[in-house]
Amino acid sequence: MSKLRPIKPGPISAKPLAVLLNDVFAEAYAKQGFAARELVTRWAQIAGPEIAAHAEPLKMQWPRPVEGQPQEPATLVLRVEGPMALEIQHSAGVILERVNRFFGWSAVGKLAFRQAPLSRARRPARPGPPDPKSVAKVAESLGDIEDEQLKTALARLGAAIKRN
Repeated sequence: MSKLRPIKPGPISAKPLAVLLNDVFAEAYAKQGFAARELVTRWAQIAGPEIAAHAEPLKMQWPRPVEGQPQEPATLVLRVEGPMALEIQHSAGVILERVNRFFGWSAVGKLAFRQAPLSRARRPARPGPPDPKSVAKVAESLGDIEDEQLKTALARLGAAIKRN
């Protein structure tokens, strides 16, 4: 009778989620005219925080190439919050300079604006500190902990967890 040998599992070859989804996102960005998704994902670094707070890239529109002619620069379409549209329009030169510096060549020749709310998710408000009565109640249940700072921190953490 032959002996069965246990099968040893091979090495785990886990890949980061970003690598697995790279093709999916690349296709979605390409449909919007973005050759590189970094313009969208790094917009705050490229445009600066004051501009990125009120505008975001929507798509790039490339003109049809004419045979024998050099490629014309694209139009970058930005979604801009209504009240800030005029201010962002006045910053168009700065935005063009920063975007083209990012690409390393004059990829964008002009900007177009679409007034609409930005798609970024609003961050929920941070909850305040836990109720002092809850903290005191949790501190009583902790038992003998010599380090007072540790005991206080654990009591605050426990009260915050119970609150949620």
